[in-house]
Amino acid sequence: MTESAHRSDDVAWTDPTCPVARTLDLVGDRWSLLIVRDAMDGAKAFSDFQQRTGIARNILTDRLRRLVERGVLDREAAPSGRRQVYTLTEAGRDLFTVVVALRQWGERHAYAPGEVHSVLVDERGVPLPELRPACSLGAPADLDTTFLRKDC
Repeated sequence: MTESAHRSDDVAWTDPTCPVARTLDLVGDRWSLLIVRDAMDGAKAFSDFQQRTGIARNILTDRLRRLVERGVLDREAAPSGRRQVYTLTEAGRDLFTVVVALRQWGERHAYAPGEVHSVLVDERGVPLPELRPACSLGAPADLDTTFLRKDC
């Protein structure tokens, strides 16, 4: 088990052999992913997350606790010692591609043509290219060119 791997004895897995199901069991609810998104955008304090998401305090408290327990966020005292701050762990930072994929799916399917929305850009101010899976040879991969192999 890697350092960022999650112990399986404290989660009731929906489908223990499926990585998609396990990921959703760990971070798949709406609020958890929005907290991760906001942490990626620089939110650190409880009030940052609450202001950006509009989430109720009790739900935010629960989701932050779970994300810390599940190794997605770290929690530590702020330099002032008056509050806690949250930062993404390596596992949390690894969700960047997932968040970008969700964003890009939403840009394609959740907005009418021409409807205004935020845009994720690189350090030069250019929108990121569309994420697309590739096979081992670099060619595009899709539902017709992949299959599920169950390793035991």
